[in-house]
Amino acid sequence: MHTSKRLLDRGDEVVGIDNLNNYYDVELKDARLKQLLQYPNFRFHKVDIASREEILEIFLQDRPDKVIHLAAQAGVRYSLINPQAYIDSNLTGFANVLEGCKTANVDHLIYASSSSVYGNRNNIPFTESDNVDHPVSLYAATKKANELLAHSYSHLYKLTTTGLRYFTVYGPWGRPDMAPWLFTKAILEGKGIKVFNHGKMLRDFTYIDDIVDGTLRVLDKTQAGQQKSNLTGSGFIGVDAPYSIYNVGNNNPVELLTFIQMLEDAVGVKARLELTEMQSGDVVATAANIDKIQRSFGFSPQTTLADGLQKWVTWYKNFYKQ
Repeated sequence: MHTSKRLLDRGDEVVGIDNLNNYYDVELKDARLKQLLQYPNFRFHKVDIASREEILEIFLQDRPDKVIHLAAQAGVRYSLINPQAYIDSNLTGFANVLEGCKTANVDHLIYASSSSVYGNRNNIPFTESDNVDHPVSLYAATKKANELLAHSYSHLYKLTTTGLRYFTVYGPWGRPDMAPWLFTKAILEGKGIKVFNHGKMLRDFTYIDDIVDGTLRVLDKTQAGQQKSNLTGSGFIGVDAPYSIYNVGNNNPVELLTFIQMLEDAVGVKARLELTEMQSGDVVATAANIDKIQRSFGFSPQTTLADGLQKWVTWYKNFYKQ
């Protein structure tokens, strides 16, 4: 929604696709959509990206110049409960988007990868050249698979693709299954919050406006065919692909207990902590090395965690009239 709104505000024509499924509150999704439907230069298709025929029809009908693919079945823990949802959306759906881009001769595909592809690494911060062959969740595995699929289409069809590894996105209109939302809701309701791994976790929380800024910098400054594969010069033969990967993060990871203290300050209420063990599929730390996207596109996050959390809490209280 935030990315679409930024594009619409500057005068771009945007076609949106979403199935508005019930993974979380559909009313929240509808409220987001209403923010966009007021724009005359926005069209919306309520379609599941896993529906091959419908997706291809939209690509051939609307003929987009560029595609920003942010749709996915999100969440690490839910992949332990409903793995098929990740196969349908993140693998089948992503393949359908690639086919649509190829068929409609799209100039550039930007897609959401994830910091989860790095797995449980000892060394931080994470750099794009790090090995990402050891995902610890199905969600992470599907995101790594997206990068591989994109590379194959870049190589075979010279489709310019850019994968953006987002790091722990938060902010207004965010997802109810993520820590900022879960913690804020619990604190305001006087309920305890589960703190996994006894709080011994590190996260690179990145405010939504910075995520959108990084995404649009890549969208605007990358020309078709400009990029070369990360594999070039790395011992591979015959690799010629307009393909690249970038980290998009805050570059300032904090411990989970510090994050909670900052959230308490923003809410104005102390939290009741329920320290518990590490959950399957989680990683101990995420931390982004953003040197590559800074060099290539001048990206630099502008929102501190303290300021971002204050904006988040203000939105939450207003949205739920608390």
